[in-house]
Amino acid sequence: MSQEITLEIVLQDPVDGAMYGLQKGKGSDYETVQAQLGKGHNLTFALVVSVKQAGGSGITLGGPFVQGSPGNRFIYIGIGSYAGQIGAPWNGRMKIPLPEASFQYMILNGGENGWSCTVAGRTEDGKPVFATVKPFGGWIMSELS
Repeated sequence: MSQEITLEIVLQDPVDGAMYGLQKGKGSDYETVQAQLGKGHNLTFALVVSVKQAGGSGITLGGPFVQGSPGNRFIYIGIGSYAGQIGAPWNGRMKIPLPEASFQYMILNGGENGWSCTVAGRTEDGKPVFATVKPFGGWIMSELS
Protein backbone atom coordinates (compact mmCIF):
# COMPACT_ATOMS: atom_id res chain seq x y z
CA MET A 1 0.00 0.00 0.00
CA SER A 2 1.25 3.43 -0.93
CA GLN A 3 -0.98 6.46 -1.27
CA GLU A 4 -1.15 10.16 -0.58
CA ILE A 5 -3.58 12.00 1.65
CA THR A 6 -4.39 15.69 1.80
CA LEU A 7 -4.41 17.47 5.15
CA GLU A 8 -5.71 20.91 6.06
CA ILE A 9 -4.77 22.74 9.25
CA VAL A 10 -6.99 25.63 10.35
CA LEU A 11 -5.21 27.94 12.79
CA GLN A 12 -7.87 29.80 14.79
CA ASP A 13 -7.32 33.32 16.06
CA PRO A 14 -3.60 33.73 15.28
CA VAL A 15 -1.72 36.58 16.93
CA ASP A 16 -2.02 39.77 14.86
CA GLY A 17 1.30 40.76 13.33
CA ALA A 18 2.92 37.33 13.82
CA MET A 19 3.99 35.35 10.74
CA TYR A 20 3.02 31.67 10.55
CA GLY A 21 4.33 29.18 8.00
CA LEU A 22 4.43 25.48 7.25
CA GLN A 23 7.86 23.84 7.64
CA LYS A 24 8.94 21.79 4.62
CA GLY A 25 12.08 19.73 5.32
CA LYS A 26 13.89 18.64 8.45
CA GLY A 27 16.52 19.97 10.85
CA SER A 28 18.27 23.14 9.72
CA ASP A 29 17.68 22.19 6.06
CA TYR A 30 14.09 23.39 5.72
CA GLU A 31 12.08 26.06 4.00
CA THR A 32 8.95 27.86 5.09
CA VAL A 33 6.00 27.59 2.73
CA GLN A 34 2.53 29.12 2.79
CA ALA A 35 3.73 31.90 5.13
CA GLN A 36 0.82 34.03 6.33
CA LEU A 37 0.53 37.01 8.64
CA GLY A 38 -1.94 36.93 11.52
CA LYS A 39 -4.40 39.76 10.92
CA GLY A 40 -7.79 39.11 12.46
CA HIS A 41 -8.87 35.91 10.70
CA ASN A 42 -8.14 32.20 10.71
CA LEU A 43 -5.21 30.88 8.66
CA THR A 44 -5.34 27.69 6.59
CA PHE A 45 -2.43 25.45 5.60
CA ALA A 46 -2.80 22.58 3.11
CA LEU A 47 -0.32 19.78 2.53
CA VAL A 48 0.03 16.25 1.19
CA VAL A 49 1.61 13.36 3.09
CA SER A 50 2.38 9.83 1.97
CA VAL A 51 0.96 6.73 3.64
CA LYS A 52 2.95 3.52 3.41
CA GLN A 53 2.61 0.08 4.89
CA ALA A 54 4.87 -0.35 7.90
CA GLY A 55 5.93 -3.53 9.64
CA GLY A 56 3.03 -5.78 10.58
CA SER A 57 -0.36 -4.29 9.86
CA GLY A 58 0.52 -0.67 10.68
CA ILE A 59 1.12 2.36 8.51
CA THR A 60 3.70 5.11 8.52
CA LEU A 61 3.32 8.70 7.34
CA GLY A 62 6.04 10.48 5.41
CA GLY A 63 6.93 13.26 3.03
CA PRO A 64 8.68 16.62 3.25
CA PHE A 65 6.25 18.06 5.83
CA VAL A 66 6.29 15.10 8.22
CA GLN A 67 8.62 15.32 11.22
CA GLY A 68 9.50 12.86 13.98
CA SER A 69 9.99 9.12 14.19
CA PRO A 70 7.43 6.38 13.46
CA GLY A 71 4.80 6.40 16.18
CA ASN A 72 5.56 10.03 17.01
CA ARG A 73 4.91 11.94 13.77
CA PHE A 74 3.96 15.62 13.62
CA ILE A 75 3.93 18.76 11.47
CA TYR A 76 5.66 22.01 12.38
CA ILE A 77 4.12 25.45 11.96
CA GLY A 78 6.91 28.02 12.29
CA ILE A 79 6.13 31.30 14.05
CA GLY A 80 7.97 34.62 13.79
CA SER A 81 11.57 34.20 12.61
CA TYR A 82 10.93 30.46 12.12
CA ALA A 83 8.43 31.53 9.45
CA GLY A 84 10.85 34.04 7.90
CA GLN A 85 9.63 37.18 9.70
CA ILE A 86 12.41 39.73 10.27
CA GLY A 87 12.37 41.43 13.70
CA ALA A 88 9.60 39.17 14.99
CA PRO A 89 8.49 39.64 18.61
CA TRP A 90 7.90 35.85 18.94
CA ASN A 91 9.96 32.97 17.62
CA GLY A 92 9.30 29.27 17.81
CA ARG A 93 7.32 26.38 16.39
CA MET A 94 3.98 24.75 16.97
CA LYS A 95 3.73 20.93 16.74
CA ILE A 96 0.61 19.45 15.17
CA PRO A 97 0.36 15.73 16.07
CA LEU A 98 -0.05 13.09 13.34
CA PRO A 99 -1.19 10.01 15.25
CA GLU A 100 -0.57 7.19 12.77
CA ALA A 101 -2.98 4.82 14.53
CA SER A 102 -5.83 7.30 14.03
CA PHE A 103 -5.04 7.68 10.33
CA GLN A 104 -4.86 3.90 9.92
CA TYR A 105 -8.30 3.56 11.52
CA MET A 106 -9.76 6.28 9.29
CA ILE A 107 -8.26 4.81 6.11
CA LEU A 108 -9.55 1.33 6.95
CA ASN A 109 -13.02 2.77 7.61
CA GLY A 110 -13.54 4.51 4.31
CA GLY A 111 -11.60 7.73 4.63
CA GLU A 112 -9.67 8.02 1.42
CA ASN A 113 -7.78 11.25 1.29
CA GLY A 114 -9.08 14.37 3.04
CA TRP A 115 -8.63 15.28 6.70
CA SER A 116 -8.59 18.52 8.62
CA CYS A 117 -7.86 19.73 12.12
CA THR A 118 -8.46 23.01 13.91
CA VAL A 119 -5.97 24.33 16.46
CA ALA A 120 -5.75 27.49 18.56
CA GLY A 121 -3.33 30.11 17.28
CA ARG A 122 -2.87 31.89 20.61
CA THR A 123 -2.85 31.15 24.32
CA GLU A 124 -5.31 32.61 26.81
CA ASP A 125 -2.84 35.40 27.56
CA GLY A 126 -2.61 36.37 23.88
CA LYS A 127 0.75 34.83 22.94
CA PRO A 128 1.32 32.36 20.09
CA VAL A 129 0.94 28.66 20.89
CA PHE A 130 4.35 26.99 20.94
CA ALA A 131 5.36 23.31 21.30
CA THR A 132 2.76 20.53 21.03
CA VAL A 133 -0.79 21.81 20.63
CA LYS A 134 -2.84 20.97 23.76
CA PRO A 135 -5.57 20.12 23.87
CA PHE A 136 -5.55 18.62 20.39
CA GLY A 137 -9.00 17.76 19.06
CA GLY A 138 -7.66 15.37 16.44
CA TRP A 139 -8.08 14.96 12.71
CA ILE A 140 -11.47 14.52 11.07
CA MET A 141 -12.43 13.37 7.59
CA SER A 142 -13.61 16.39 5.68
CA GLU A 143 -14.37 18.07 2.40
CA LEU A 144 -11.31 20.26 2.04
CA SER A 145 -11.62 23.86 0.90
